[in-house]
Amino acid sequence: MKFKYVIYILLAVGLGSLIMYRIDANATIGKTSKPSPEATKTNVRGIVLTPRKFDDNISLSGTLEANEQIEIRSEVSGIVKGINFQEGSKVGQGQVLFRVDDVELQAQLSKAKTAEKLASENERRAKLLLEKQAISQEEYDIASADFKSANAETSLISAQLSKTVIRAPFSGTIGLRSISVGTYVTPTTPVAKLVNTSKLKITFSIPEKYASQIREGSNLTFKTSDSAKDYTATIYAIEPEVEIATRTLRMRAIADNLDGTLYPGAYANVVLPLQTVEDALLVPSEALIPVQNGKKIFVAENGKAKEVDVEIGARTGSEVRVLNGLHVGDTVLTYGVMALKNGAPVTVELEEQELNPAE
Repeated sequence: MKFKYVIYILLAVGLGSLIMYRIDANATIGKTSKPSPEATKTNVRGIVLTPRKFDDNISLSGTLEANEQIEIRSEVSGIVKGINFQEGSKVGQGQVLFRVDDVELQAQLSKAKTAEKLASENERRAKLLLEKQAISQEEYDIASADFKSANAETSLISAQLSKTVIRAPFSGTIGLRSISVGTYVTPTTPVAKLVNTSKLKITFSIPEKYASQIREGSNLTFKTSDSAKDYTATIYAIEPEVEIATRTLRMRAIADNLDGTLYPGAYANVVLPLQTVEDALLVPSEALIPVQNGKKIFVAENGKAKEVDVEIGARTGSEVRVLNGLHVGDTVLTYGVMALKNGAPVTVELEEQELNPAE
């Protein structure tokens, strides 16, 4: 019996020791599991806001157009007698481009002049007879009307004759011709295109909210798809009304093209300056967090992340201008912000902000 009691006592002591060991271990784990304030801080990156010069521009799509452009046609019908231009060549204002055969019109003019001469003589005789009261006033009026009609017929045929010589209405480059000597042309027959490309027009439209900021005489820059060169142009005409369908305002600028590197019909990427801000606040695009009513940004304040609602303006390739909500000297968090909550402790690694003028 004594041996059995000894066994029971040993079991009780062992069980008690095990219980005390587990209680002590749990207490130790509880102490070590409590995180220190330093361990809960989120590592983030940020910048200190400084004012910078900012060129507020908008990018638009435009089309290049010739300063002057027409399709050459003959005003009279007839056979082409001679062509006086080379395809793709420069022509001057008033230069003869081609001639239409005028033999028939010359004959008509000769006939009209003969009739005019006879009518003139009849009118002269009728006037002498009227002075002697040998004929009535009515008879003289008929003779006078015949003379005026003959004179008008001569002038009409002379005008048609002048149209058989087709001249360039302005200086420019003439394109590919679609006629040859001997071709029968009519007023509907296209002959060639004449284009003045010494200056080019750029037509584009801007959103109506910018309409009050643009004036005639404003300068802009543009690029074409086949060149990285920046060209300049000056706005010279603005439509007097906004297009209702698109809510845009159409305008036109003109650019020099003396070297002939620009072609009408080409696409133009227009950069239109609106204003220059000397003390703009710019933040990296990744610092912005979209929310239901706009955008928010986290700033560091007293070692904690603070959520700030902001109003933004124009964008550049990598930055956004902040209009309201931030101040010079604020530490804006730029990296690691998506998982942050308002008031969360943070450790900020500061980065240098690009100080070059933005546009």
